[in-house]
Amino acid sequence: MRIRGCEAVEGVPEYAKFLTLENSNVYTLDIQKPVSSRVGQQESIASGESLATLIWNNSIQPILRIKSGETVTFDCLDASNGQITPSATAATISSLSFSSLDQVNGPIYVEGAFPGDTLKVEVLSIETADWGWTACIPGFGLLSDEYPEPALKFWKLDKQGCFAYFDESKRIKIPLKPFAGEMGVARGEKGAFSTIPPYNTGGNIDTKHVTAGATLYLPIEVEGALFSVGDGHAAQGDGVKRSQADAVCLGTAIETPISVELRLSIIKDRPYTKTPHFQTSVTNISGEEYYCTTGVEPDLREAARAALRHMITYLGQNYNLDPVNAYMLCSIAGDLRIHELVGMMMPKSIFI
Repeated sequence: MRIRGCEAVEGVPEYAKFLTLENSNVYTLDIQKPVSSRVGQQESIASGESLATLIWNNSIQPILRIKSGETVTFDCLDASNGQITPSATAATISSLSFSSLDQVNGPIYVEGAFPGDTLKVEVLSIETADWGWTACIPGFGLLSDEYPEPALKFWKLDKQGCFAYFDESKRIKIPLKPFAGEMGVARGEKGAFSTIPPYNTGGNIDTKHVTAGATLYLPIEVEGALFSVGDGHAAQGDGVKRSQADAVCLGTAIETPISVELRLSIIKDRPYTKTPHFQTSVTNISGEEYYCTTGVEPDLREAARAALRHMITYLGQNYNLDPVNAYMLCSIAGDLRIHELVGMMMPKSIFI
């Protein structure tokens, strides 16, 4: 099945046209052509539905119901939600509407999902557009006080060669490792929550390691899970945390529209998944396969402490290590990484 937040034009997703704001920041797509959702050989037509949203809210009606283990393909806009196009300039950055950033496609209702379960999200494939952008946004980034002016760089993405050149000199070649920055499920609390920060249930996790072949695990807090995805990236370093209080690096990746295929499955007995966990693809980090727990806190140190605690719990549950020995193993084999969250990464190869 396929969920389109945009239509394909000459191989590049065109930004969707939106009608007026409705239902607490749920936008209705102005669909010029029917949007098809495929399940096996059967096709259903969805026209005029709310296919995308700018908030997490467990009262939003799902756009699709699927069974555990089914796959969905999402065509997602970039983080600017159509505000930045190839004709944009640095002046566009100064006029960005932050209330319209980080749209997500969804939510998807997964049958059989209940609070306390875990949603397993397998990333089967990701394809980018042939262009992307990176920006210095005033007020964002670790050195925002030293670089107060807006700046905008466009990239031509060579999808066949899987790289992009930093500039015309071609002295710097950036490998493309696309991923979706936003993946999450609805929170248990009532009300509307911004898509810009991360939460225990996912959201703007901005984790470069969740590429094709990786698996993400999310704690479910509402019936049906209500999963959504968006915020396409072609490449990103660690440390892209956006919060102005403790921002690291710049705050933007190579932002780009993406098409991402995901398999969504329910796991019933995984009580230790309290925040997003993920397992990387073998090809993602130096040929190693890693398992990562995360910490989601407003303070960087507390997020690191939480990620470490979750790894200690994971090692106890899966490898029968007592807390002290698990703590020591984290010190000699684990790696703390700053994403939008803080991740505690453990190489799988050490376990025989």
